[in-house]
Amino acid sequence: MDGIGNAGTAAQTISTLVGRVVELGARFANSRGVYLGRRSTRLHVALYRRFGGRVGGHLPGWPNARILLLDHVGAKSGVRRTSPVVYCQDGDSIVVVASKAGQSTNPAWFHNLLAHPETTIQIGSQTRRVIARMASSSERDALWPKCLTAYPGYEFFQRLAYPRVIPIMVLEPIMKA
Repeated sequence: MDGIGNAGTAAQTISTLVGRVVELGARFANSRGVYLGRRSTRLHVALYRRFGGRVGGHLPGWPNARILLLDHVGAKSGVRRTSPVVYCQDGDSIVVVASKAGQSTNPAWFHNLLAHPETTIQIGSQTRRVIARMASSSERDALWPKCLTAYPGYEFFQRLAYPRVIPIMVLEPIMKA
């Protein structure tokens, strides 16, 4: 193997290690009831938008854990917000997990999508119009393994959230007229 291949392997190894350290830190915080999501969202969204998803577009160390920006309107406030969320693809639909890092309640964006299901998402530099719906119980059972492939940490979050069953939202494309 040449030097370039070794450098690529070393970078991948470092990225994987960083991802594992970040995950362990998040698990430590979550197990003590500290939810860090809101504190880092504004910076994450700004970097994602500035660099078209090249920065902030996946979880370090988890190449399958791709991140989108989910726009949503407050169910009560009507205020427009954006949340970075790990996603996976299911045909033409996008699937997102309302894990809130294993907390006992669903994330605000989940409630907001139930109240205002028509929204937009940004994947990389592309923005898409979608309509959100909660996956049925049987759909959730079928989609859960796919979500675990994208990010295995959901299994830990589900154990932490027990007895709450973490819901899955399906974001279906709105076709242009």
